[in-house]
Parts: sequence; C-alpha cells; structure tokens
Amino acid sequence: MTDNLSLRLVPDELWELVEPLLPVFTPRRQGGGTAPTDERAVFTAVAYVLTSGCVWRMLPPSFGVTVPTAHRRFTAWTEAGLWRRLQCAVLDELGSEGLLDWSRVVVDGASVRAKRGPMTGPNPVDRGKSGSKLHVLSDRTGIPLTVAVSAANTPDAAALRPLVRAIPAIRSRRGPRRRKPGKLHADKAYDHHELRDWVRDRGIGVRIARKGIESSQHLGRHRWVIERTIAWLGGYHRLSIRYDRKDTHYCGFLTLAATLTCHKKLVKARSAT
Repeated sequence: MTDNLSLRLVPDELWELVEPLLPVFTPRRQGGGTAPTDERAVFTAVAYVLTSGCVWRMLPPSFGVTVPTAHRRFTAWTEAGLWRRLQCAVLDELGSEGLLDWSRVVVDGASVRAKRGPMTGPNPVDRGKSGSKLHVLSDRTGIPLTVAVSAANTPDAAALRPLVRAIPAIRSRRGPRRRKPGKLHADKAYDHHELRDWVRDRGIGVRIARKGIESSQHLGRHRWVIERTIAWLGGYHRLSIRYDRKDTHYCGFLTLAATLTCHKKLVKARSAT
C-alpha cells in the first residue's frame, strides 16, 4: 500500500479519532490466537473495501494485511459497535465547530439489490427482486446524522421513528449537547397522522407532503438535500449491491460511509478557514 493511498483513505486527522475507540487487543494467557497487527493498516483495508467495492480476497498484497485478519477484525469491530461510536465522534467535531444546521432534518430511503441474508425482501420498484433499503436522516446541509438498513419491501414510514430516536446527543459550540432538530421534512411516503403526532409530541415541527393535496415537487427545494446525501453514500461502491450475508456487516459499511462523508465535510470546512 502506498503512503498516498493510505493517507487519502485514512488521513491523520481521522485516525486520531479512530485510534482511541478501537477495542484493546488482549492476547490469550495460554498463547496462540490472533496475533496483534497494525490497526491502522487494517482500518485502511476496510476503508478500501468500502470505497472500491472489492471483495475481501481481492485486497492488494501491498496493504500488508492478510485477508482473514482484515475480515476477522472488521467483524470484531462491528460487534463491538465501533462504527456508530466513530460516527458520533466525528459528529461531535462538526457540532463543536458549529457546522451542523439543526433548523431542519430531512429523511428518505433508497433501495439496493441484495444477494442474500436477513433484512432482504422483494423490491417493489425492481420487479420483486431481492433487495435491501437504506434509510438516511440528515441535517439541513445534508450531513448524515443517522442511517439504517431494512428489507426492500419495508415502508419508508416504518423507519422514521427509529431514525429520529437514533439521533445522538451531539456536542454544540456552546451550551449542552443537542439531539432535537427544529423541523422534520419528508415526502408523501411518510404521510401518516400518527407519525405527525409522534414527531410533534417530541417538540419537533413537521413538514411532510400530504397525499392527494400537495404536488410531489412542492418540497423539492428541501428534499434535494437528502437525495444528494444518498448519492454521496452511493459513491462507496460496496453499498451499490449488498453482497454481505450479515445485515450487521452491511449496516457497518453504511455507517462507516456516513462517517467518512461527515469527515470530508469537516476537513473541507477547516481548510476553508
């Protein structure tokens, strides 16, 4: 692995956030087991798989990481909840610098083909082929705050409550941590009275398009933000088609993609100052 590729995938600023969150390696008292390895090289290999879309066995030998080691460590990190904690760490950096716009959040979903595993189902927009659905909730500027995975035949409205509940308490530039936006925007797929009431009960304004009343283009000036965010996530080729048997692995890749997207926004904002 060349230094340029390593730094492009995992820059030093990102690694400073990742390293403290990694589970500590503890060798077995009787010896044997998994040997310690270069954690940054393994993390870079995971980022390479996510970005390029290659399968694990196609990892370049120049990475200096064996395929079994990389896959086992990815599984261990996923089970330890690393990806969610890392996303929260990056969001804290964005929040502490005032780069999150809490005036509104936007929610939407997108379907992808899935070969196998749980959280798959017949895709109603792809001739009933097996698929999964990505659910994304972003702030007003398109920064992904929460993501989730479900079967392709899951109604978009079923994901709204879990997405709102999953918004983490994010550090603010001044004052306490924040997790409640001013308003929530969504399209007609979320037009249910109980959802509107549920959101309002949490002190969040609701702006959901109404079926048979409002034009499908009426909220376009707000919804394009989440559509662009989903397009950003689609740029990580591992997410284009779901090959992962375990839904937790695919969700881990999705969460890492959201984290890298957030970090790019952080780096861009810092470089502009």
